[in-house]
Amino acid sequence: MEKFIFWGVAASPYQLKMQSLLDFAGHNWERWPQQGSRKSALSMMLRLEVAKHRGTIQRFPAMSPEFDEYPAVPFYTHNGKTFYYDSSSMARQLDHELGRQTRLLIPQEPRLAFICQLIDEAFDEFGLYMAHHMRWVASAKSTPMGQMTALEFRRLLPLGFESYLARRLYRRQVSRCPYLFSVAPVGYDAGVTSDKTPPSRPGFPPTHALLDESWRGYLAAMEHLLASQPYLLGDRFTLADASAYGQLSMNLVDPEAVATLEVLAPSTFHWLCAIREGRQHDDCGDLTLTSSLKPLLCIIMSTFGVLMQQNEQAYEQAVANGETLFNEAAFDRHRALYDGHLLGHPFRAVAKTFQVRVWRELKASWQALELCDREALERELLPNATADFSLDKA
Repeated sequence: MEKFIFWGVAASPYQLKMQSLLDFAGHNWERWPQQGSRKSALSMMLRLEVAKHRGTIQRFPAMSPEFDEYPAVPFYTHNGKTFYYDSSSMARQLDHELGRQTRLLIPQEPRLAFICQLIDEAFDEFGLYMAHHMRWVASAKSTPMGQMTALEFRRLLPLGFESYLARRLYRRQVSRCPYLFSVAPVGYDAGVTSDKTPPSRPGFPPTHALLDESWRGYLAAMEHLLASQPYLLGDRFTLADASAYGQLSMNLVDPEAVATLEVLAPSTFHWLCAIREGRQHDDCGDLTLTSSLKPLLCIIMSTFGVLMQQNEQAYEQAVANGETLFNEAAFDRHRALYDGHLLGHPFRAVAKTFQVRVWRELKASWQALELCDREALERELLPNATADFSLDKA
């Protein structure tokens, strides 16, 4: 089996997602810099920075220069020479290029494949907002992630810099909350020092209530689904499970968040722990679409689906107006902003190019289905799919 090296940290839900994919597929992996020697980790860090500067880090099967943006972490390599990013693309690469594992990560049946893609992207894009919110807002007093991440990088740090990095990481992530959709009400008190308090932002409606409501809605839907089957698409693990696991398990180390999760969704909590321990590795079985998926798909389309539509519309309008800057760089400069609503709550966000790519790929996948498959999905699981995934709706 292939051995993969990740450049990433346990704080990243996408790192956790990729680890679970490789565990199920039977591949070995290491996470650097924590598990690499100082010399090897420094060498890889340098090669990664050079690759970023040259734009040679790849996304399987191909980059989209107009829409893609490199993350901070994680990246991966299986040959030590070529670096890749994007957890969902890694699953496609495992299934289509390496061809050595016996368990496919993405269903082959078209309807299952589309629902897998929808769940995967929903957790990757909107699930991140909820997980980030539950860490830096709900667990503001107790999250250990600053210290944990600094500990992972200790081999690369000068003596005595570990505690400095821990504080800096904490403050950086808290300051990014509004970019990641979590905007505090004016005067919000998290019970921590002001530099660790999740911020409000002038002109931006508060979104804490929206994210709390969404998180509880996703957990209720997960509980309903896992009460009738072991995994999201039936009897075995898929990319959809890995994506849900990556985001929700991110909070297993956040004391207040995980305590609430365990009370609200005990079956989901035990499901997350089982995957974290690698117990999905031996499970095999049939994949199927059941009515138990309906609540999860409903909350996905009323949050992720609606947000992606509004983001694409905002992007198209911004481009038409001559805007060229998007994502976090635009957010920091108060550019490419738009106003929208989710679940009856107002919000303000920045147009994100990588989410435009995600949504257009989903719409293309929907249109590529046979008419009978689209009709079956719309009849049984996605009642408004024809309108939601219309290629003309932008």
